[in-house]
Order: sequence, then C-alpha cells, then structure tokens
Amino acid sequence: MAAYLSMGEAHRRIGDYLSRVTNAISYSDGAALASLLSVSSAPASTPLSDALAAFPDFPRLAGDRFPHLADFLVPLLRAIHSHSIQRFADAYSSFEKASNAFLQEFRNWETPWAMDAMHTVALEIRLIAEKADRELATNGKNPDKLQAAGSFLMKVFGTLAVKGPKRIGALYVTCQLFKIYFRLGTVNLCRSVIRSIETARNFDFEDFPVKDKVTYMYYTGRLEVFNENFLVADQKLTYALMRCNPQSESNLRRVLKFLIPVKLSMGVLPKRTLLERYNLLEYADVVTALKRGDLRLLRQALDRHEDQFLKSGVYLVLEKLELQVYQRLVKKIHIIQRQKEPAKAHQIKLDVVVKALKWLEIDMDVDEVECIMACLIYKNLIKGYFAHKSKVLVLSKQDPFPKLNGKPV
Repeated sequence: MAAYLSMGEAHRRIGDYLSRVTNAISYSDGAALASLLSVSSAPASTPLSDALAAFPDFPRLAGDRFPHLADFLVPLLRAIHSHSIQRFADAYSSFEKASNAFLQEFRNWETPWAMDAMHTVALEIRLIAEKADRELATNGKNPDKLQAAGSFLMKVFGTLAVKGPKRIGALYVTCQLFKIYFRLGTVNLCRSVIRSIETARNFDFEDFPVKDKVTYMYYTGRLEVFNENFLVADQKLTYALMRCNPQSESNLRRVLKFLIPVKLSMGVLPKRTLLERYNLLEYADVVTALKRGDLRLLRQALDRHEDQFLKSGVYLVLEKLELQVYQRLVKKIHIIQRQKEPAKAHQIKLDVVVKALKWLEIDMDVDEVECIMACLIYKNLIKGYFAHKSKVLVLSKQDPFPKLNGKPV
C-alpha cells in the first residue's frame, strides 16, 4: 500500500511528469519521450501513479498547464491511472485517445525524430489491448480492444508508408499488426500490408532495421507454411534464423519451431543435438520415424503432440511426411531383398510391404498398398512401375529412390 501523499507533493509529481513530456517534444528528444509513454510494463505503484491516485483533479491540471497538448496529455494520464488500478479496459480507451492525438502531432512533425515514441505507442496499444480483452472476456463482455488496436495501427502504417524519411518505421508497425492478426486468427488481413511492403517503390527492404526484418520474415514465413508454399517459407524462415540475435535462444526456438517442419518436408533432417538445445524434442520421434521408415512411430508422435502441433499450425505439414516414411520403408525392403536375392532386388511384391506394415501393427490390404505405391511414383519418391497381374512393384535399376534435394513433396 502506498504511503500517504500530500496534495502538494502529488501536484508536484504530476507537474514534473508533464514538464518532462513537453520538454521532450520541445527539444525533439525521441528516446526520452518514448520512455515516458511506456504504460503496460509499469508496476502498480509508481511515484506518478501514487500521485494520480492522490490528486483526482489531474485532468484539469494537465489541461490548464498545457492546453495545446491537452488532447494528448489528459487521456495519457487517465490511461496511466487506470492501468495502475488494473482497470485495463478503461486504460485502453484512454490510451487510444492519447494515441490518436499523438499520431496527429506526429503527422505534423517534418522529421522522424519521434519514431521511437511512435513505436512505443504502437507496442503499448497492443499490449494494453491484450490485457483489456482478457479483462472483458473474464467479465463476460465482448473482447474487442485488440481489433480496435489493429485499426489504429493501420492508421499509423498509412502515415508511415509514404515517400519520405518516416517510412523507415513502417516495418515495426507492420510486425505489431502481424502479432495482432495472428492472435485474433485473422491472418488473411496480413496480405494487404505485405503487398504494401513488398510492392511499393518507396520501400527498400534492406534499409529497415535488422530486428524488424527478422520479425517480418518470421511472420511471413509462418504464413507461407500455412499456405503450404514450403520453398518460400524455407527462404523466409532461414533469413530470420540467420539474422536473429544468436544470444536470443527463445527467438531462435520460435523460428526453428516452424523451420524444422518445412525442412522435414524437403527431406532435410535436423540433428538431435539441435532439438535438445532448443527444447524441440517433440520433433525427435518424427525424425526417427523418417530415418527408420517407421509409420507407427510417426503416427504415435503426431498423436502424442497433436494439440501442440495443431496450435502451431504444423500438424498437416507433419502428417504429409507419411509419404517419405513409406519411401524409406520400401527402400529398406529393397536393401534387405538385394542382400538375399540380388537378381530380384528391383522386384518388390506388394505382399511383402503388407507384411512389413502388419509388423508395425498397421493393417492394410494389397489394394491400399498399391494406391500408396502409385502415389509415391507420381510424387517421384520412387522410380518404377507396377506389374498389376502379379502385384509386384518393379523398381528402376537406376536411382530408384530419388532424393528430394530440397524440394518439398
């Protein structure tokens, strides 16, 4: 509980904060202004929040002392006060008003000196909206603040996505929008922003800050995974991985969580040491199944981690690895047969495949196996043809099991 605070001391603290904000604006000190606009990370009790609680007439104080910035400062103080007493929906409403007023001021400034502050506003409005939506949902109300934050950030993006020095800040705001759209499950809304970034002549992607480029490539790479554009997903996620801060293991893990399934679909298997280092052992049995041609193990791994894989959106990618497992199984049969009967190594009876699957506790008849083998041939995972009457798969004597060479199945 905060100690007793006199009205005079509360008045002084509020006035000091307001002076620091207006001085930062007057002297174009973007870093100082940014630090003063951070609301969501502040503890419940701070010298300023205690002063706002002790001096209820703070809106009049701000309006009287700085009338030219009242539209910005008054709701900003209200947001800080509401957040400190954990009334997050009220904090969001006030912060959105302050943000709109700040955006209007930002538009009038010719240079991008306040870009750090604009980025802080973009981050804060998302974080406060997330808290507000949790509060609203708990109280049985419609959690609509994050969607509103997305609408505000689109206005910010429109301000930055123009020819001029301010465009350098557009990618950061884009990444905040991605985080909102992914959380809300409205990833289709990413497309219009992506088109603006990737087709506009006034953007040179390599001019953006590295951390923003990494985040952008991570989210657009995830989108390509969802759309099963694995070659493009591989390029984007690899870009993010190679340029990610090597000290940030949590971020590296986030990228690898999606890059590994993409690589698996292209026949590239990670080492177990990599999975252990980044705590991604949910993929360990999947990798082992691919190496062994063990369809049972693959299905067990998918069942065991189904919720996790579905939540991250990679379940269907991993499920499609069954074709590679079948290829590996047929290859193992071919190797064994070559040792026993070299002259007939390229002729594999479908009954043998049926028995191998039965040993793995997977029941299939010959017709089902024939359909799978036909699919493997069609996908160029096996070179060969069928002798339908004798139910035999005849393998090519040259390279019967083509490597994927980085191409997804």
